[in-house]
Amino acid sequence: MSGNTVSSIVVPFLGAIQASISALLTIGVGVAAAQWGLLNNESSKHISRVCVKIFLPFLLIANLGGQLELDTVQLYVPILIWALSYTLLSLLVGKAASYIFKLPPWTIPAVAFNNSTSLPLLLLQSLKTSGILSSLVGENEYESAIERAKSFFLMCAVVSNTLSLGQGGKHLKGFEEDVPDDVMDRMKQLANDAGDRAGDVWDAATGDEENVNGRNSDSETDDGAQDEDPNEQTSLLPHRVYSFAKRTNRRINGFGNRMYSALPKPLQSFVDWIAPFLNPALLGAVIGAVIGLTPPLQRLFFDQTDEGGYLNAWLTTPIKNVGELFVTLQVLVVGVKLSLSLRKLKEGHEEAGDVPWRAIVFVTMWRFIILPALAVPFIWALASYSPVLFNDPILWFAMMMMPAGPPAMRLLALADVNNAGEAVKMSVARFLTILYGLTPLIAFTVVGALKAAESAKNMKNA
Repeated sequence: MSGNTVSSIVVPFLGAIQASISALLTIGVGVAAAQWGLLNNESSKHISRVCVKIFLPFLLIANLGGQLELDTVQLYVPILIWALSYTLLSLLVGKAASYIFKLPPWTIPAVAFNNSTSLPLLLLQSLKTSGILSSLVGENEYESAIERAKSFFLMCAVVSNTLSLGQGGKHLKGFEEDVPDDVMDRMKQLANDAGDRAGDVWDAATGDEENVNGRNSDSETDDGAQDEDPNEQTSLLPHRVYSFAKRTNRRINGFGNRMYSALPKPLQSFVDWIAPFLNPALLGAVIGAVIGLTPPLQRLFFDQTDEGGYLNAWLTTPIKNVGELFVTLQVLVVGVKLSLSLRKLKEGHEEAGDVPWRAIVFVTMWRFIILPALAVPFIWALASYSPVLFNDPILWFAMMMMPAGPPAMRLLALADVNNAGEAVKMSVARFLTILYGLTPLIAFTVVGALKAAESAKNMKNA
């Protein structure tokens, strides 16, 4: 093997190792913050929720809105199909493996759903710094190609998150993965109460005076709560604005509940089925797509001010800045969660939990070896011998990388949601710690994907 050949493999491999270590060090900062008492369980949950419900949608709006155009929208169709295909395949493989090898139930989502948001984006940032992707695009296009790759990974993340949330009724209980069970129960009860108490106008019109009187007495109690000593839950809005917003919210909830109750049973079942798929990330993607596919809106949001981008400086820029917080903060939360879970493991000696070696081996093999070994040649063949994937090496590389990586951190919520024992919770924590410790294995996928994309590019240009 010639020196140039060795160098062409070693240099990208070292760059990929550096990118993986960068991700691990970021996780390590989260571990240290938890160990030093700077972040605790509740604060990590709050950070995770704001990342998922605000930062990620803003990131999707900024990236998809800027990258998605009428001329490039076809690039995202293969990503949607690919993300849906390999996720469903992984779900089937996970169920089969759990049955055949007698693996714990939590290995099914571990096999099916990898970390498709924060970790890939952080890895892409490190690969950008190392410069190993420059062989796929020209120097003048490098920055725009990296941004395009980020939008590809984000589109994949929307699909993965939506599918996992669709399974939430059985495994993950929707997007509230970071909220404790008792808080979730209280939230559901409050939502039900709000819906029941929201129909003042409706019940008055139908002559149901008993319900109206009951709601009025409850409203007086709620309004009186504003006179109590202020705390972190006290609204900063003026009392009239707060009361109006609360009443409006109740009426909307009540109207929605009554509309739902009036639907036939088949339609109610359809609403119950589709509701988990509606989440903040999907909303952000839809808004970004609308902006990107509407040229006047895209010009207004993303062009320079003197070219008609009157919203760019004062609106688009803060949206981008807030969205960029998602990548690092969500990876930090991974470290905090792992640290807190391992602390519980250390304190509960009698319920330390067991991690089956079969689960570790199978998930590692599938996520870091088998699935990438299937994905890389498959995408290479499509890119080389068909026009399906267009002539975009960054697209090929991103699609090869999408199935690789450790399981999603939602697995930590699985045990809590299913009211599992402490032993199971600690097993899940130890399992994730081991799998995230193996993140540098993704370097092999990075090198394989890079070389395959380069090969396909050369064949296309030949």
